[in-house]
Amino acid sequence: MFYLGVIADDFTGATDIASFLAQNGMSVIQYNGVPAANNLPPDVDAVVISLKSRSCPSEEAVNDSLSALRWLRAHDCQRFYFKYCSTFDSTADGNIGPVTDALLTELGESQTVISPALPVNGRTVYQGYLFVHQQLLSESGMRHHPVTPMRDSQLLRLMEQQASGRAGLIPLATLQQGSEAVRQQLAQLRQQAVRYVVMDAVSEDDLLIQAAATEDMRLLTGGSGLGFGVARHFAATHGTKSDAQRGRPVAGPAVVISGSCSTMTNAQVARYKPQAPHFALDIVRCLQDRAGYAAEICRWVVEQGNSTLAPMVYATSDADKLQQIQQQYGAAESSQAIEQLFARLVPLLAENGIQRFIVAGGETSGVVTQSLNITGLHIGPTISPGIPWVRASDRPVSLALKSGNFGDENFFARAQLEFMP
Repeated sequence: MFYLGVIADDFTGATDIASFLAQNGMSVIQYNGVPAANNLPPDVDAVVISLKSRSCPSEEAVNDSLSALRWLRAHDCQRFYFKYCSTFDSTADGNIGPVTDALLTELGESQTVISPALPVNGRTVYQGYLFVHQQLLSESGMRHHPVTPMRDSQLLRLMEQQASGRAGLIPLATLQQGSEAVRQQLAQLRQQAVRYVVMDAVSEDDLLIQAAATEDMRLLTGGSGLGFGVARHFAATHGTKSDAQRGRPVAGPAVVISGSCSTMTNAQVARYKPQAPHFALDIVRCLQDRAGYAAEICRWVVEQGNSTLAPMVYATSDADKLQQIQQQYGAAESSQAIEQLFARLVPLLAENGIQRFIVAGGETSGVVTQSLNITGLHIGPTISPGIPWVRASDRPVSLALKSGNFGDENFFARAQLEFMP
């Protein structure tokens, strides 16, 4: 039996919440996909299952999420958490709404909370509107996201558009009255048949109140911020554990792989280019000659072995260039070509001795982890909020999986220099 089972809709989201859980006192194991094995490590508080369900068809996302839920229930999990991005990455059709509905139905529950806030990374919710630092979500760089462009910031509206029930709000003023006031408001909204309760949060204290108020709720949904609150609340009554040593990065050659086109990743790539060897992907070669191109890039990476910082292979581009690429080659076609190139490249790099992979972008992180056939991860030290080093449970391979907009501008170098094996 274990306390918390997390179903994350992408790989960086999984390591994001796993990092916050571990950092705040829980013993955590992360699996990539629904585990085939039935044996869990002893004394585990939380199991995180990472899926690739953020931008796939809604039916596929629902089926994968239900498979994860059923595995967790079969292993005596007490509570469940659907983890999505702190910028609520989805389309008008889903996948956050349909997955939430399916999980509620499977569990026989009538209500859950919607809490994407992550104040430490500038994601806050006020009056039901999601902000990225000082900007509304719809005015941030997320409006240009190539797969899930976010052009609305109102979470109640977003949820009702893609789900089957009513949404309600617990505003900041109620949160500031404490957990009992929030608990009473949740009960009132349940009586009014409100299925999804959006919760304001502008500080970590608000997340702690959320966690205390929802301690009896079987299903939570949100970003990693509420996960922080849940871990703190759990540790206060059960004590803390620390097993970060198992996840410390291994020694050995490294590579930086960047597929995200987010505003922060663009800044990180620009900062890193003067510091280390770098290789920009040619979209035409990705479309026409993936096998030969992957072998060529692998040779280039290996040849940079004497560089102080790891060489970088990147498809990152700014909004204008991304729009040109999508208009010329098609949005889906160009994205798939780059993912397939990385899927060919990464196993070649591993065969040639690369043991540490620093990866930017949720989709890219999923491709890297799957192409390495990594099934389980130990959570290591935190590089930046929501980004830990993780280590494969069955071999000496380490990864830093970075969500697009997370980390500071010098993240790629810091991940290597401040966390030397």
